[in-house]
Amino acid sequence: MGLFGLDPQSIVDRVKASGTPARIPSLGASVLRGVVGFTILGVAGFLPWVLGLGKRIGTAGMYATCAAVFIGLSGPLLHRLILGPGSLSRFYRIFGIAFALYASAWVGAYMGLKGHVGGIAGLFIGTAVMGLLFALAFDERGAAVPSIASLFLLNLAGYYLGNAVELAFLKTSFALAMLLYGVCYGIGFGAGLGLALHFCQKTVRSRLG
Repeated sequence: MGLFGLDPQSIVDRVKASGTPARIPSLGASVLRGVVGFTILGVAGFLPWVLGLGKRIGTAGMYATCAAVFIGLSGPLLHRLILGPGSLSRFYRIFGIAFALYASAWVGAYMGLKGHVGGIAGLFIGTAVMGLLFALAFDERGAAVPSIASLFLLNLAGYYLGNAVELAFLKTSFALAMLLYGVCYGIGFGAGLGLALHFCQKTVRSRLG
C-alpha cells in the first residue's frame, strides 16, 4: 500500500472516477518537465542567498528559507509529474516531506563535514531518503534503486557543474554566479526528479495505458 493515495490502484480509481483519460507522459516528457520546472525553482530557491539574507537571519535561517521557497513553489511547477487528478495536493505532501528530509540531510552533512565531502555525503543521504520515500509512496519498491541512482547522479552532476560555473563568474558578479548555480542545480535535480517519478509510476502507466 502506498502513501497519500499514490499507489497504482488509487491513481487508477481517481482517473476512472474523473471520466477523463489520464495524460501519460513519455520518459523524455517527464524529464523535460522536471528540468524546466526545477530550473525555475532552482533560481527562485537560491534568491534568499543572492539577496544576502544569511547576514540577517544566519546561515541556518537562510537554508530554512531556501527550503521553504523550494517546497512552496514546487507544486505549480512540478505536480503534473504525478499522474491522475488531485496531483497538486499529493505532490505537495510527498515532495514537501521528501525535500525537507533531503535538505536536512544535506545541511547536516555539509555543516558537519564541510566542503565537497560534506556536500556529496549530504547529496547521497538526502537523495537516498527521497528515492526510497517515492518508491514506498507509489508502492513501486522495485523503482527504489533506479530512483535513488537517478536523483543522486544527476544531482551530483548539477552540483559540480554549478560549482564550476559559480567559480567562473564569482569575480564578475556574485548574484549572477549564484543564479547560474541555481540553473545548473535545477537542471540536474529536475532531470533526476523526472526520471525518479517516471520509474515510480511504471505500474500505474501500464494499467492506464
